[in-house]
Amino acid sequence: MRRYAALALLVFLAACGRVIPPAHGPRPLPPVSRPPVSRPVTQPPIVLPNNAVSAGVTRGPAIESLDIGASDAAEALTAFRASCPSLQRRTDTSGLTRGTDWKPACDAAASWFSADARGFFARYLETARIGDGAAFATGYFEPEIAGVRVRQPGFDVPIYAAPTDLVRARPGDATPLPDGRQPLGRYDENGRFQLYYNRGEIEDGALAGKGLEIGWAADPVEFYFLQIQGSGKLVGPDGSVMHLGYAAQNGRSSKLIGSIMRERGLIGNQPGQYSGSLQGIQKFLRDRPEDGHAMLRANESFVFFREISADGPVGALGIVVRARSSAAADPLFVPLGAPLFLSGMDNREANGLWVAQDTGGAIKGANRFDTFWGAGPEARATAGGMSARGRALLLLPKGTLTRLGAR
Repeated sequence: MRRYAALALLVFLAACGRVIPPAHGPRPLPPVSRPPVSRPVTQPPIVLPNNAVSAGVTRGPAIESLDIGASDAAEALTAFRASCPSLQRRTDTSGLTRGTDWKPACDAAASWFSADARGFFARYLETARIGDGAAFATGYFEPEIAGVRVRQPGFDVPIYAAPTDLVRARPGDATPLPDGRQPLGRYDENGRFQLYYNRGEIEDGALAGKGLEIGWAADPVEFYFLQIQGSGKLVGPDGSVMHLGYAAQNGRSSKLIGSIMRERGLIGNQPGQYSGSLQGIQKFLRDRPEDGHAMLRANESFVFFREISADGPVGALGIVVRARSSAAADPLFVPLGAPLFLSGMDNREANGLWVAQDTGGAIKGANRFDTFWGAGPEARATAGGMSARGRALLLLPKGTLTRLGAR
């Protein structure tokens, strides 16, 4: 999984307590006869879809009818080819496909000419609509921030490797997650499982002095957004470069600062408001550092890193993601490695074929995607301003929809 970054994921926790009456007090009054009270009809609980099958799967249009450019198809074929080993090996938590379903397409992709990539997709795949197909796409990129391996003046923000006490709960010690996995956390000195340290606790020194520091950043704001992206580069004063890849996340829920700003009326075009883009949010953080710092700490999620040798960020499939071809998706709704087609997006740059090769902490639900744009100023500008709505189709092996009984 990549990062948890691009827009809002909200998790609400509710707790209920028992009110204990005081031991002494006024004597209760005798019961008073009252007319019968009409009881409201109890409504069944709302059950949210927990994977693509429960969200509903319907047939989409023929691939030949889609507006797919030749170069777009060729890039997507290259990305799909790289995904094939994982597609056939992984358990598809979306419930849509089995590993063997992808074998004919993957065998053909290995030797298919890129010049006829559109023909490949039309021959081996079919389109499916998940739920209503209404898509929302954001963007991410590979940031480059000022940083060093060894702490020195001006570089005081620690970058941590994954702690050894960050573990998944043993069965029976915690409630499983929606995907069936055990939650992340730690065991205390009494052997009780509990949530891992949150962002504020880590920033206050919960992990300091444990030998986990693999680097030091100059700017806490830039480092926060590197965590959102999930990978990036540290560039030292001498020009040295350290590539950072995603290692782990503390298991805490993510509430991104853009969501908090929107709730407080800080996003918009009026005086005192800011753009909802990366650039606008960073301007707010620079203009109002105290308010901004408190909002950053409201996001309890924290990402840990590892040094990587790959020349580019590595996605959830363990392969380097490709600019303008790779996207992050929720594996409960999209088979990781599957192609998808976005169309009618109100930011037209998001239109086209993408391959789901990554995940993200804020990328949850059907038809929610995070498109990857590469590195450098242009990628930063495009990804930082990407917020697009339109339509989404998944491309699945032919015969999948018949097996699923899709209309």
